[in-house]
Amino acid sequence: MIRDDLGTGPAATALHEMVVARTTGDWTKAHTAAKAMTSQPITADPASANLYRGAPAVAYILHTAGHRAYARALTDLNAETVAIVAHRLDAAHRRMDKGLPPRLREYDLISGLTGLGAYLLHRELDQVLGTILQYLVRLFTEPLAVNGHQVPGWWAATSPNGTPDTGEFAHGHANFGLAHGVAGPLALLALARRAGHTVTGQDDALAAGITHLTTWAQPLKGGGIGWPECLPLDAYRRGPQPDAAPTRASWCYGTPGIARALQLAALALNDDTARRLAEHTALQAATDPRHTGQITDTSLCHGWAGLVLTTERIAADAARPDLHDALPALRDRLTTETESHPASEPAGLLTGPAGVLLTLHTLTTTRPVDPEWETCLLLTP
Repeated sequence: MIRDDLGTGPAATALHEMVVARTTGDWTKAHTAAKAMTSQPITADPASANLYRGAPAVAYILHTAGHRAYARALTDLNAETVAIVAHRLDAAHRRMDKGLPPRLREYDLISGLTGLGAYLLHRELDQVLGTILQYLVRLFTEPLAVNGHQVPGWWAATSPNGTPDTGEFAHGHANFGLAHGVAGPLALLALARRAGHTVTGQDDALAAGITHLTTWAQPLKGGGIGWPECLPLDAYRRGPQPDAAPTRASWCYGTPGIARALQLAALALNDDTARRLAEHTALQAATDPRHTGQITDTSLCHGWAGLVLTTERIAADAARPDLHDALPALRDRLTTETESHPASEPAGLLTGPAGVLLTLHTLTTTRPVDPEWETCLLLTP
């Protein structure tokens, strides 16, 4: 078992226990979980370390704890994380200078520079965060040529599972999701701007992201609108299609996560049209059985916990009251599903019980919970 893995390992238990400890003041379980998380060597290899694995993940968790016992460890982990960022950025800019498309793991939230940027935003490390924001500006504003056709700079070179493909995804794909696609970098640019962290060209990059998502909000079969999860080159070139199939209402790839990214970008640029679109699609995803009926578990990644938490954060910033009206039923459904269908994985934030427990604690505790742990989901700064 990989102990420094936030997404699927016991590091998520440490994050949960630390958030609870900040609420209750009892740090016994949190310190025990921290020892378990660090009982094996923590990787700082730039090829494998990211927000959800290794030094950056552990640093993120210990910073969330905010406990003096972790100050010395945080200093070392932070230095390792900054070095990882520098290495990854150097490789990314060299790839860009050659005009080649990136792999998802270069820029995405889970494995890439967007996730590392989320950590830096979490720590308010302005100078290093600025270097990632500058990279994301290039990603949004410097198009690429793939098989003779112009595509966005974030066009993925591989199939959605990250491997080369000789079939449908032979020329790569456009990925829309918050966890792995364009919605993640867009959300980070927006959250950083709202927190006062800006670089030259950031508004242009945000505008490009808004244009892309508003353009691809396509009509669904049976009514409503939504986004595709990912598209190969031929489908992308054809443009939005009528009568698209409704997708699962998930944080990772579905409409809720994409809608949150669009809403955040719209709020950053005071774009009321894009904001209304984001909030309308979020409400639809949360209340339409064609979307919610595709949810099969309680997980934070693609289950009820992710839908509820994402909708809560959209509603908190929304202009329309009906999003708030939808929340009680969603909370009740999460509680019911948690009681009858426990998390399918034994550990982890994304598909394991820790993410569900964190969501329930955040939404139901009588004392206000600092939502900063949600930066790793790009829901709040």
